[in-house]
Amino acid sequence: MKKLFNLSLVMVLALSVVLAGCGKNEEKATEGGAPTGETKTVAKVGMVTDVGGVNDKSFNESAWEALQALKAAGGADVQYLQSKSPDNYIPNLNKFVKDGYALTWGIGFDLGDAVKVVADKNPDAKFAIVDGVVDAPNVQSVTFAEQEGSFLVGVVAASMTKTNKIGFVGGSKIPVITRFAAGFEAGVKAANPDAKVTINYTGAFDKPDQGKAAAATMYNDGVDIIFHAAGATGTGVFNEATARVKAGQKVWVIGVDKDQSIEFGDEVTLTSMVKRVDEAVKKVSQEVIDGTFKGGLVTLSLKDNAVGIADTSTKNVPADVLAKVEDYKAKIISGEITVPQE
Repeated sequence: MKKLFNLSLVMVLALSVVLAGCGKNEEKATEGGAPTGETKTVAKVGMVTDVGGVNDKSFNESAWEALQALKAAGGADVQYLQSKSPDNYIPNLNKFVKDGYALTWGIGFDLGDAVKVVADKNPDAKFAIVDGVVDAPNVQSVTFAEQEGSFLVGVVAASMTKTNKIGFVGGSKIPVITRFAAGFEAGVKAANPDAKVTINYTGAFDKPDQGKAAAATMYNDGVDIIFHAAGATGTGVFNEATARVKAGQKVWVIGVDKDQSIEFGDEVTLTSMVKRVDEAVKKVSQEVIDGTFKGGLVTLSLKDNAVGIADTSTKNVPADVLAKVEDYKAKIISGEITVPQE
């Protein structure tokens, strides 16, 4: 009897160990079957907007969409901080550094000085900036040949204007925006020497009312096509054009940075000068995730397919004009045409 009791006790103890082991395995198991103890570390990527805000329908929004796509693919944990004024730039950048983010983006030329200050004080942190150049080993600066894409939409405007009066509405008069203006005017002149381009810098990227007023003045003066490079201020240009189209006046807007016909409609959007901020943001962010981040400066152009015209241009731009655009595009890529930057 004693031997039987001892044998039973051994079996109970053994069963207890097995059950305890099963219990531990169940605690580790996830819904997908992967042990929680092997949870993959996900890089954190932060983004600081300029004053145009994350919903500017332009490059801030494109950058944020890129980070959201990165998150959806399981590559990163992403977050943004919106800057209501330039005074927010340094505190917002510092917040991501303090929270241990693997990469912090500054979106827009206006953040250049702030990124430089924070990067110098935090040499072990990694930063990237769109449309600005920061000389620091831990910063990747991404710029674009905006003048080349702008030249192409200038060709479109010059070929389709009925009045030979064309407008450009810019935000602040800074190098990135003057590149848009210079390329656009060069494209217009190349395709239609008789056309005149009126240029207006509103001085702001977050003032739709100023964009609307600038557009109204131009349309009243006989301009029938306006290209804007003004961030959220450009929303006002679209609003003014939309009101006039509904009233029976045929005017157009050329969008910027992304295909703005998606937001504002084909009835008013002639074409858009697309700048692939999204691809640049994804590329550099992935380099941080992969451990291949090097910092430095990269300028993306027509030959990189980083600027150009929206695919939906076929809706409003005739085939012969698009063929002309392709001809100019080839000449720019080959170096036969050098587009001015100012």
